[in-house]
Amino acid sequence: MRQVEVKICGMRNNVQQVAALKPDYLGFVFWESSSRFYDLPFIAELDHNIKKVGVFVDANLDFIYQTALNYELDYLQLHGRESTDYLIALQARIPKRVGLIKAFALDQEFDFEGLKAYESLCDYFLFDTKGKLPGGNGTQFDWSILRSYSCKHPFFLSGGIGMSSLNALEEFLDSAQSKYCSAIDVNSKFEEEPGTKNTTQLKQFIEQLIP
Repeated sequence: MRQVEVKICGMRNNVQQVAALKPDYLGFVFWESSSRFYDLPFIAELDHNIKKVGVFVDANLDFIYQTALNYELDYLQLHGRESTDYLIALQARIPKRVGLIKAFALDQEFDFEGLKAYESLCDYFLFDTKGKLPGGNGTQFDWSILRSYSCKHPFFLSGGIGMSSLNALEEFLDSAQSKYCSAIDVNSKFEEEPGTKNTTQLKQFIEQLIP
C-alpha cells in the first residue's frame, strides 16, 4: 500500500491532543451553519509540519482574506459551488504562500470533465460524498467512480471514512484509480461530538494507514 498524507477536519475542542498525533493537515470549518464552526480567538500554536486548512462555503472574499490572515492558514478549502472566476478573484487577494483546495461532491452522475478548468487554479481537489450538507455528512461514496477520473491533478479522498474503511482503503491505495490520491481526509467517523475527536481511534487509524 503506497503512502498518503492524512487530514483531520472539523477541529474545534481538542486541537492539541489531535495535533500530538502528527497528522499532515488539520482542518477548521469557518462556515457558520456547521456544527463544527470554529469561532475561537486563535488556533493554538501547532507543529510547523502540520498545515492549517480553513474550510469555507461560498464565503465572501473579504471574510476569507481576513480569516486567512488572522488564523495564519496554510490552505483554503472551498467546499461550496465556487466558480473558476471566484477562484481567480480569490487568488488575487490572498498571500502567495496560501494554497487552495477545491472540494467537489461526487455521485454516479458526476462529470469529471468539468474539473479541467479548475486544475490551474488550485493545488488539490477534494472528493467528498454528495449529500444534504456541503460536507460532514458521514457517508462514503462509491470509490469506483474514480475510475472515470480523467485529470492528472492530485486529490484528497474524503467522505465517511472511519476505522471500518481501512481494508477498503488498503485495496483502493493499491489500485490504479488512486494514482493521484495525495491524502485521506477524515472527520465525523472519529468524533465523540461535533468538533471533538476520539484520539485513541485516530491514533489506531493513522498507525494502520501509515505503518
